[in-house]
Amino acid sequence: MRSDARSNRLRILEAATELLASPGAPTLQSIARRAGVGQGTLYRHFPTREALVLQVYGEEVEGLVSAVPVLLDALPPERALRAWLERLLNIGRGMPGFADAVDAATSLAPGLRGEAYGPLLDALSALVSANEAAGTIAPGTTADDVLLLLKPLWQVLAHSEDRSPEHQLFETVTRTLWPGQHDAVSRSRLPRRG
Repeated sequence: MRSDARSNRLRILEAATELLASPGAPTLQSIARRAGVGQGTLYRHFPTREALVLQVYGEEVEGLVSAVPVLLDALPPERALRAWLERLLNIGRGMPGFADAVDAATSLAPGLRGEAYGPLLDALSALVSANEAAGTIAPGTTADDVLLLLKPLWQVLAHSEDRSPEHQLFETVTRTLWPGQHDAVSRSRLPRRG
């Protein structure tokens, strides 16, 4: 990358970091203006708002990616995926724009996901694959499927200070991901026939 392009990229990231930390959702136009670059320059570096947001929160994304092998070594696949999803949601709770960026991954064409989403989706895919191999998740489940299940949780995070609906929705998501185990629990609670 040429030095002027590298300089522009850094200025865009600095401007986005500042604006994301202030109230409201900054537009790409306001970020470009703050960085002192044209919108075309911004789009050359970051084709979507979500790609820019995920790059701003790069350390958090890297933490999520590096957590996968540690979680899979320490926990059964189901618990590893659950712990990872809880960590993802905690980051979304504290980082403005992060939840929207992750939520948007499922609606982007694969060609637009690029470096912004690739590592995050690969990490989630590894957890889903480990669960599929262990028989704890429905065969054919994908990282995109899991992200789609999180959509209601992102909505709650964005609009509520009360954590109880979030907890209830998270439990519903996990029941959806691991239906066989919850069916077994439900059957064990049924009254026995005489």
